[in-house]
Amino acid sequence: MLFEDLNLIMPIQKALKTEKYDKPTPIQEKAIPSILSGRDLLGCAQTGTGKTAAFAIPILQNLSSEILSDERKITRDTRHIRALILAPTRELAIQIGESFEAYGRYLRLKTTVVFGGVSQRRQTDALRAGVDILVATPGRLLDLISQGYISIHHVEMFVLDEADRMLDMGMFQDVKKIIAQLPEERQNMLFSATMPQGVSQLVSSIL
Repeated sequence: MLFEDLNLIMPIQKALKTEKYDKPTPIQEKAIPSILSGRDLLGCAQTGTGKTAAFAIPILQNLSSEILSDERKITRDTRHIRALILAPTRELAIQIGESFEAYGRYLRLKTTVVFGGVSQRRQTDALRAGVDILVATPGRLLDLISQGYISIHHVEMFVLDEADRMLDMGMFQDVKKIIAQLPEERQNMLFSATMPQGVSQLVSSIL
């Protein structure tokens, strides 16, 4: 199977060719059609198997399709965070953000990454300019929500990446606080290399 067999829109196919992507990995081949159809997804995959593309590509396509079918002009004031991706570390968050930028380079979607350990000024400036896709670490996200810089009430697609690492790093209380603020109707995608009890309980509560 090739990426062009997955019913992807031409701007994404063009971006994948630029990245020299030809054939999807097993998790991409299985996940992309399910996410495109709006289903919730639980994926067990190690780092390096291509899981970021497995959720980034269909998220970009679904959001882009809605924008193309919406006749209203998208402005800073009408642009809301519609996809939220939570990652356990700043390094992974940055990597995910770069992937969204690469696969969506020919689309009219804006991606921003927020994480702790650095000044928030550049991040809040980007948020003020309007964001479609937000990649975040849990602590910085909650901090910016409490300051009024971020609203996640319009999120349509939610990704929890490397859930088992978040459990090991003691982030699950923050994750639960974030999930409690999301709209009840949304598409959920959860990825984890292993399925310890804490992750299994979270899966049962959100999928």
